[in-house]
Amino acid sequence: MLVVLTLAAVVFFLAVSGLSRAHQAQREALGDRWFTRGRSDLNTKRFDAAVTDFRAALLYAPDNYSYQLNLAEALIGQHRTGQASAYLLNLWDREPDNGLVNLELARIAAQQGETQEAVRYYHNAVYAVWPPSEEEMRGDARLELIELLLRNNEKPQAQGELIALAASVGPDPVVQEHLGDLFLRAEDYEHALAAYSVTLKSDRHNPGALAGAGFAAFELGRYPLAQRYLVAAAIVKPNDPEIEDRLKTTQMVLHMDPFRRQVAVSERHQMVVNAFNTAGQRLKSCPLPKIAPAGPASDQASSLNDDWNRLKPEVTEERLRTNPDLAETAMDLVFRIERETSIVCGTPTGPDLALLLISRLHEGS
Repeated sequence: MLVVLTLAAVVFFLAVSGLSRAHQAQREALGDRWFTRGRSDLNTKRFDAAVTDFRAALLYAPDNYSYQLNLAEALIGQHRTGQASAYLLNLWDREPDNGLVNLELARIAAQQGETQEAVRYYHNAVYAVWPPSEEEMRGDARLELIELLLRNNEKPQAQGELIALAASVGPDPVVQEHLGDLFLRAEDYEHALAAYSVTLKSDRHNPGALAGAGFAAFELGRYPLAQRYLVAAAIVKPNDPEIEDRLKTTQMVLHMDPFRRQVAVSERHQMVVNAFNTAGQRLKSCPLPKIAPAGPASDQASSLNDDWNRLKPEVTEERLRTNPDLAETAMDLVFRIERETSIVCGTPTGPDLALLLISRLHEGS
């Protein structure tokens, strides 16, 4: 009897275990079925249906990590970021190095204006462990981080992220052009020029890369190189006002700089006279404050006007030929006028802008 009862208990236990496993397998199958439907709806951006599907899947597996993560993504699609954040923060506690969880938390923080939190989560996403099939998401996370930094005018930090990104991408011309655009926005003109150069090796008529390289060379003060790129850009992209304006300024800088080595002596003298007269007109159109409390501003205004008027009779081509040092004295005054008036009246245009840029070229020389 004892043996029979033992056997019956074993059979009963096995039957119950089998039924339990079958029930659990059925629950998992139903959960997977709802999850598969949810993924299909999520991929086609049917977010309402996806939320319903994932909630149904979670009825059969409440702690399933993938189900909760996909439900959070569907909620984000519905713009229900509060509920999505709750799921994501719970998932982050379980797996703080999950790349997708960090990326979604970064996006939500960025939307809510929580920049520091967003930067932290973006960094986590960049250095997280991603499955091989999702490795490109790492690059996407860094690009989104760079865009966030640029929007918040955090240019030095953006430059660092861009340099790291540049080290991880190949020579694809499209990627390099985009990289150049980002470096240009971050005001890292050396790296921008390098990236555009890679693009132009593969496509030397690329209008965006030609214009970008011209703008970068312009900002670096490499005006002959800027002119070459901008002329080429104007040919393949005519009637672009930004290219035309930058090219015009570049050409004025090259034609108005009397200190260029290849300029003939007679031409240099004429350039000095013209620059001196242009600076005089700038003083008239942008009068520096003369009646003010005693201090540097009024002293400077008086000095510049007096110096210009005192030097004006001397600055002629004839006097410049007989006095080689006069050209440098006159141009030094021109540069001082352009710098001071730019502070008072803002950045000039036309010839005055060219002279201001020329003054920066020769600062300290």
